[in-house]
Amino acid sequence: MYAVTDPATGELVEEIPYATDEEVRTAIERVHRGYSSWRCRPVTERAEIASRAAELFAARADELAGIMTLEMGKRINEGLGEIGVVVDIFNYYADNGPGLLADEPLPIDGGEAIIRKEPIGALLGIMPWNFPCYQVARFVAPNLVLGNTILLKHASLCPRSADAIAQLLHDAGVPEDVYVNTFAASSQIPWMLRDSRIQGVSLTGSEQAGIAVAAEAGRNLKKSVLELGGSDPLIVLDTDDLDQTVKATATARMRNCGQSCNAPKRMIVLADIYDKFVDRLTEHVAEYYLPGDPADPATKLPPLASVAAADEVAAQVEKAVSQGATLRTGGHRVDRPGAYLAATVLTDVTPEMDAYAEEIFGPVVLVFRARTEDEAIALANDTPFGLGASVFSTDRNRARRVAEQIEAGMVYLNRAGGSQADLPFGGIKRSGIGRELGPLGIEEFMNKKAIRL
Repeated sequence: MYAVTDPATGELVEEIPYATDEEVRTAIERVHRGYSSWRCRPVTERAEIASRAAELFAARADELAGIMTLEMGKRINEGLGEIGVVVDIFNYYADNGPGLLADEPLPIDGGEAIIRKEPIGALLGIMPWNFPCYQVARFVAPNLVLGNTILLKHASLCPRSADAIAQLLHDAGVPEDVYVNTFAASSQIPWMLRDSRIQGVSLTGSEQAGIAVAAEAGRNLKKSVLELGGSDPLIVLDTDDLDQTVKATATARMRNCGQSCNAPKRMIVLADIYDKFVDRLTEHVAEYYLPGDPADPATKLPPLASVAAADEVAAQVEKAVSQGATLRTGGHRVDRPGAYLAATVLTDVTPEMDAYAEEIFGPVVLVFRARTEDEAIALANDTPFGLGASVFSTDRNRARRVAEQIEAGMVYLNRAGGSQADLPFGGIKRSGIGRELGPLGIEEFMNKKAIRL
C-alpha cells in the first residue's frame, strides 16, 4: 500500500493499493505513445507550459505545503519555502530552455557541424519522500522542456503529493500521456527498467536503492541519474561572530528535521574555537529546537517522516554512545505521540564507530575537532560520500583554498547547503551519478546529435 500516515500523531489517514502489473504496463505504453507527439512540439510551446506550471505551483503553494505537512511532517513554513524553489525551477527552464536547446555550432577540420540537442524518449522517475515537490520538479521541469515524457513513481509516503503534482501539470497544459503518475511497487521497478519503451531512469533515494536501480539499468543499457546519500562536512576555520556561525550551521543541519541529503551532517571545527563552538551549539540546539506541531509556524522541530525513521535514528545515536561517543544533548525519542526525536549533538566520534561513516538522517549533529587546516580537509574527505560541503571563514581566500581541496560535487563558502534553480546539483563517490538543475540538468537525458554539414 501507499499510505498517508500523519507523523505528528501516528494516525493512518489513507491507504492506496499498489498498481497492478497491467496498470503499470498501460502507464508505460501511455508515456511511450505520448513521446511521439510531445517531442515534435516547438520548444517554445513546451517552455510556455513550464511557465504556466510555475504559476500554478505559486497559486497552490498553501495546498501543497499542507499536503507535505500531513504526509511527512514537514514544517509548514519549510513547505512553503520548498514550493518557492519549485517555482524558480520551472521558471528557470521556461526562460532558459529554448536557449539551452539551441543548435551548437561545431567547427571541424575540413568543414563545419552542429550539435543538435534532442530528447531520448520516455523516462522513469523514482522519487523520495523528504522533498515531495522539489525533487520531482528537479527531474521533471528540464525533461519536459527538452521533450522527454515522464512516468513518475513517487515514494509510498506521498500519494497525495503525487496526485496533486500530476493534476497541476495537466492543468498547466502537459498532456495526459506526457506525464503519468503510477502507484507502482518497488518490486515492479526491475521489469519496468527492462521494458524497451523506457529509455532512462532518475532516482533520488538511498545508496542501496541507487545500487539496485543502477545495476538493473546497466544490464539493460539505460541511462541513469542517481542522487543518493550524503555525509556532508562543514568546516569552521574561524569566525568573528560565534553566535551567528552557530545559528547558521545549526539551521542548515536541522532543516527538514535533518532529513536532507545535502545537509551538513559533520561539523569540523578548528581546535582554537572548538570548545566554545560545541558549548554554544549544544546550548542553542537544546533551547531552540523544541518539538511541536509541524502545522504551527512557530514550531522549530517537527516529527521525522515516520515512527520507523525516528526509531532508526535513535538506535544509531544509542549505538554511537555505546561505542564511546559523547552525547551532549538529545538523543532520545520525545514522550509524545508521533515520530519525534529530540535534537541531538554528538562529539568524540572516532573512525572505529559506525556513526563515523554512516549517514544519520535526522536532527543529529556530529562535531569533530581538527588541529590544522590539513587535518580538517582530511576529515572532510574521509567518507564514502561526496555530495556537498561547506567552509566557513572570515578570509574568503582561505575558505576558497580549502574548498578546492574537498572531494564533493558542490562546495559552499560561508553558507551551508541549499539549492537553487540555476546551480547544478549532484555528487561524486557513493553520493550518486549525474547532475540536476542549472544548464547541466537538461543535458542528462539528451541526445547530443552531431550533424556534419
